Amino acid sequence: MAVEEEGLRVFQSVKIKIGEAKNIPPYPGPNRMRDCYCTVNLDQEEVFRTKIIEKSLCPFYGEDFYCEIPRSFRHLSFYIFDRDVFRRDSSIGKVAVKKEDLQKYHGKDTWFQLQPVSADSEVQGKVHLELRLSEVITDSGAINHKLATRVLECQGLPIVNGQCDPYAAVSLLGPSRSEAKKTKVKRKTNNPQFEEVFYFEVTRPLSYTKRQFDVEEEDVDKLALRVDLWNASNLKFGDEFLGGVRVPLRVLGQAGVHDAWYYLQPRENGGKSVKVEELGSLRLNIVYTEDHVFPSEHYTPLRDLLLHSANVGPVSASTAHILGEVCREKQEAAIPLVRLFLHYGKIVPFISAIAHAEVNRTQDPNTIFRGNSLTSKCIDETMKLAGMHYLQVTLKPIIDEICTEHKPCEIDPVKLKESENLDTNRENLRHYVDRIFNVITTSGVRCPTVMCDIFFSLRESAATRFQVDQDVRYTAVSSFIFLRFFAPAILSPNLFHLRPHHPDPATSRTLTLISKTIQTLGSLAKSKSANFKESYMAAFYDYFNEQKYADAVKNFLDLISTSGKWDQKSIETPIMLKEGFMIKRAQGRNRFGMKNFKKRWFRLTNHEFTYHKTKGEGALCSIPIENILAVERLEEESFKMKNMFQVIQPERALYIQANNCVEARDWIDILTKVSQCNRKRLSTYHPSAYLNGHWLCCKLSADTAPGCSPCTGGLPANIQLDVDGDRETERIYSLFSTYMTKLIKMQEACGSKSVYDGPEQEEYSTFVIDDPQETYKTLKLIVSAVQTLEQQHTKYKRDKFKKTKIGSQEHPIGDKSFQCYIRQQSESSTYSI
Repeated sequence: MAVEEEGLRVFQSVKIKIGEAKNIPPYPGPNRMRDCYCTVNLDQEEVFRTKIIEKSLCPFYGEDFYCEIPRSFRHLSFYIFDRDVFRRDSSIGKVAVKKEDLQKYHGKDTWFQLQPVSADSEVQGKVHLELRLSEVITDSGAINHKLATRVLECQGLPIVNGQCDPYAAVSLLGPSRSEAKKTKVKRKTNNPQFEEVFYFEVTRPLSYTKRQFDVEEEDVDKLALRVDLWNASNLKFGDEFLGGVRVPLRVLGQAGVHDAWYYLQPRENGGKSVKVEELGSLRLNIVYTEDHVFPSEHYTPLRDLLLHSANVGPVSASTAHILGEVCREKQEAAIPLVRLFLHYGKIVPFISAIAHAEVNRTQDPNTIFRGNSLTSKCIDETMKLAGMHYLQVTLKPIIDEICTEHKPCEIDPVKLKESENLDTNRENLRHYVDRIFNVITTSGVRCPTVMCDIFFSLRESAATRFQVDQDVRYTAVSSFIFLRFFAPAILSPNLFHLRPHHPDPATSRTLTLISKTIQTLGSLAKSKSANFKESYMAAFYDYFNEQKYADAVKNFLDLISTSGKWDQKSIETPIMLKEGFMIKRAQGRNRFGMKNFKKRWFRLTNHEFTYHKTKGEGALCSIPIENILAVERLEEESFKMKNMFQVIQPERALYIQANNCVEARDWIDILTKVSQCNRKRLSTYHPSAYLNGHWLCCKLSADTAPGCSPCTGGLPANIQLDVDGDRETERIYSLFSTYMTKLIKMQEACGSKSVYDGPEQEEYSTFVIDDPQETYKTLKLIVSAVQTLEQQHTKYKRDKFKKTKIGSQEHPIGDKSFQCYIRQQSESSTYSI
């Protein structure tokens, strides 16, 4: 989800590797071990949770998490929790990284010390205040001043134990005063509208004269306003602190008026005294990206250069190939390139061109596509994007079975447990390998068309280059479909969305053994047993040393490398797209009663959207995909509940609450994509619910009244290839900008090769330059396009800085921006004079 900012869109995303924790304090009991899990939070909102690692003080998680961030946030936080025997969760410690500090740790494995978790420090949200100092003449004729404090509203307060019933406590702080006043409690909202005014008397000093309106400086320094937000709790432990602000009265300045938004801050000295080193540490790798995407026409020069890459001769002189040459890692270039070419339908000719060039540079057919080249990385990325649902329908059922059955499959005699039998384990493993091999080799008809077209190109290039080797047409394809697609998905099913978490150690070992065997079966190597370093694996492979396995692999490879024969849209087997628990509202019309909202297991396939009482049970309700007319967010005010959306059907709407903002966006996206081709899709909808005989948004009484707001769904899109071309071009620009020095170095290398035909200089030898003159022309065009975009970004940043008003709703005053606010106010008053 993008945020619109003055003609451009801003996207935020984060990719996290949660590695391991170490030196967690032992449990205060005889067992001493802990069962720990880790959560990822945007401020106080949990968006991801790892599985529980049992009986360890140094738990290894090894889990990856990626999400598009749909809202503003201040901290990216990680919490370590311990689950005890009563299944209660207690926090051990946390890591909180401020948004502005995320770039410090970009892409680096970093150990973070766990910090203590205190209720007084768990704050989020902002408050809008208005302060006004006015003269009051008392009955005795003396002139005093009163401070009018108006608490207008708050936004984004944390939800505590599933509820938020906030109120504000306002007090004037000074050497001899601490007057406290409270607003009314606002029930069931974390965005309360208070609109309450409190008055505090500010005594003027004796030296006051009528010509001097503002409060004297030495008096101001002694006074400050304190506003604390609390959650009104019915529990015996009392109300929970939500955050507070301290506003020195010197902000009033000469005008005597102050109107600003403030970020809520932790309570001073609220945390307990805990030694940081006693809580342990957590290893994380965080990649936070913020893309500022201009309107499409800004990217035309660079985009045209990129999309023309397949037609450039030689392809090494093309813009896309040059990006791969200058990036530190080929993967950096491959991700945006593949997404861009897929979006514009040019991925097959581009990969065919760079693959053909790589094959012609390869001397030994046994090493074809074995390196981490741009070709290999681009095909890997294409398979991940286009083949994700292919993996779901092919591998997921058997992977789920392996992960739930926990059958012993260890065949290494050294690692065998006393209670296990080697022959039984071999039979279990052989059974799993056979089943996976069969589902793979019979799945050719389901292989996505774009993958088939690429494999056809690889096969033709390899067979033409190495005409003597009859097997190269197979190994060129198997090195991708088996070695880089099926085998990694079996080894790490969580990375391919086949499982929610990394498997437990025993299951992971089973999957490793299966992956090794499948990889070797697919390689069609002459001496299979020699592929294994371990003697027990070579002995196990004898089970599969039959011609029928090689024939099955060749038939499968022949099928998937025949261009354009099969279309994945013809698949009748339901493909599971997403599932999970959410809360749904009964589809009746009665607003009241707790029973209206129930927790249900939701399941979406390419055929239907269903919900069940719990996972595995029969469907309580089934909505065919063709009956989904729109999927839109539901305004919070409808039921005073966050993260709600509506699935609109011909007769009524199903109202659903997701667990967090990221999950809500994911469900809306996938439901919208899978239903976008429906003929009867709506163009308008009601953003609020129909309650008490009328729509809350437009007040119309007819429940069949046409919608009052335009639907947000875009044009029809392929489910797994939903790409924003401008955003990918912006990312490619960012890479070129980052590696500008290498672009200049490559220009120098072209000049050197053109005028000097001797041995290459060492500093230029890393570049692939087949035609120096063509490459230099392309480089010149790239530099020009990048510099133009660079100027536009610089102008945007400069204009935004000028327009930034600290204290506004978009830029609240925080703990570090108060001095900037004072300076900004001083400058504006100087200009006004």
